[in-house]
Amino acid sequence: MRIRGVGVIDDAVLALSPGLNVVTGETGAGKTMVVSGLGLLLGERADSGLVRTGAASAFVEGVLELPEAHPALARADEAGAAHDDGVLVVARTLSATGRSRAHVGGRTAPVAVLGELGRLLVAVHGQADQWRLKQGDAHRQVLDDFGGPVLAGLVDTVEGRHRRWREAGSEHERLVAASRERAREIDSLTASLEEIEAADPQPGEDLALRAEDERLAHADTLRLAAADALERLSADEYAAAPAASVQDLVGSARGALAPAAEHDEQLRSLDARLHEVGMLVSDLAADLTSYLGDLELDPSRLDFVQQRRATLSTLTRKYGESIDEVLAWSGRGAARLEELISADDRVEVLTTQLAEHESALADATAALSQARSKAGVDFAKAVGAELAHLSMGKAQVVVEVRPRLDPEGIEMPGGERVRVSRTGGDDVEILLAANPGAAPRSIARAASGGELSRVMLAIEVVGAAAGGRHPAGQGPSTFVFDEVDAGVGGRAALDVGARLARLAEQAQVIVVTHLAQVAAHADRHLVVHKSDDGTITSSDVTVVEGDDRLRELSRMMGGDPDSDAGLAHARDLVDQVRQAGQARQARQARQAVVGRGTKGRGSRGDAGSR
Repeated sequence: MRIRGVGVIDDAVLALSPGLNVVTGETGAGKTMVVSGLGLLLGERADSGLVRTGAASAFVEGVLELPEAHPALARADEAGAAHDDGVLVVARTLSATGRSRAHVGGRTAPVAVLGELGRLLVAVHGQADQWRLKQGDAHRQVLDDFGGPVLAGLVDTVEGRHRRWREAGSEHERLVAASRERAREIDSLTASLEEIEAADPQPGEDLALRAEDERLAHADTLRLAAADALERLSADEYAAAPAASVQDLVGSARGALAPAAEHDEQLRSLDARLHEVGMLVSDLAADLTSYLGDLELDPSRLDFVQQRRATLSTLTRKYGESIDEVLAWSGRGAARLEELISADDRVEVLTTQLAEHESALADATAALSQARSKAGVDFAKAVGAELAHLSMGKAQVVVEVRPRLDPEGIEMPGGERVRVSRTGGDDVEILLAANPGAAPRSIARAASGGELSRVMLAIEVVGAAAGGRHPAGQGPSTFVFDEVDAGVGGRAALDVGARLARLAEQAQVIVVTHLAQVAAHADRHLVVHKSDDGTITSSDVTVVEGDDRLRELSRMMGGDPDSDAGLAHARDLVDQVRQAGQARQARQARQAVVGRGTKGRGSRGDAGSR
């Protein structure tokens, strides 16, 4: 992480490593600015007062190395960020005027995206009440993480049953709420289908009736026209007066050609064509005679056709442009009517299913509540044991698992009604009684700043030791503790350092401390140095190793950093911490062997290590 222009820090690079990183330095050197810079990088609210005096802006940049499946990478992808094999670069710029800009993976992004990534990556515990148990749901998540696979399985079961219960309930509610509208639609469809059925229209009937109506309405005109044409083609009983017909004229023409036709082939061809014309005229005259014979002059039929057309016209005005479209609408309406009628049957089925889903959800919720209550007792004991090593041996931790009672909730096996969500029916709260006889209160109100950090350290250590989900990448994989050792000294300080080292076996830990007993446990030791040229004060951060680290530990213990006695004392402290760490690792190895052996006999292999 690089910090530039933040408070007294001019330009510093923090080379952080896996494991336990400690940040030390003299009072006022700028250790707090390291945490403030990290806060900017995690999307915290920007304060222009953090910008170094005389600087135009402050800048913080961090390089994150994450597993490919980490949810933070998925969120970065959504923001359009680029990353290389899980390496993601994030940055924040804060101007002296208070304007803030964020970059994720080389792309400009809202500052809120940094905040979302921060919640997935880092948990900050400090005296400014920056801790991850501000919300009640976080208390429940901590307990569920502690409960391991068994509790996680119950949570998944409740979530699945709750989803099925909600889906059935939503559909049931929708169908019941729409019952009145459904009844109106059923009545409307039934009336429409009965109207169409009563008319009994036939495909294409409207077109056929229109043609018949046209013919009957003009029957007199049609008869006169046909008779006149027939009279001109041939003289018959319909003729008004004798006249030469077309047939007579064609016959006369053939008679004129006949004497000469036998002498010329072309004339014979013309005679043949006249013969064809005569045959065509004869056929046409026969057809006109038949047409006149079929032509009806029936006023009653005309009335019927016109009334039928009026009936069909009523249907086409309502249901389609033509009778064919009316019949198509009728088919769709019948299908819809069947669907609406069957919906009532579906309501009955859903009512039964809903009761079954509710009963199954109630059973799963009760089992989850019982498991949480048991895990809460174990969790409280484990955290209390850790607090005993953190100079808070008299503190008592209590985990309350309370059902969310609701008269309109789901009835549990015991008869009480509980409001159930996808995470169960419990409100979980971690309480602390800091002193004997004190009533347990919410941690944020029961602990001072230093105590709060130590309580959170105990909680994180217990969670990591129990194999909770967050060390595996489902939650914060980096923990920051600011002044976790406030008010602690001597042997208790060594215990604080040992607990931090234990947590660092599961995750990256960054600690700002003023105690050598804590700093001696570091996997990497960073020192904030302050310099003053008489005009400007600035700070830098360096990694110390070997003799330089011993001199810093000697300074922290109040001695002369370069005195033989101070260096010897620092060396003894480092050796003591190293031996304690080796003993702890050997003890953990033995417990792991015992755990593997007892698992084969059916007992809980991780119970002892908790």
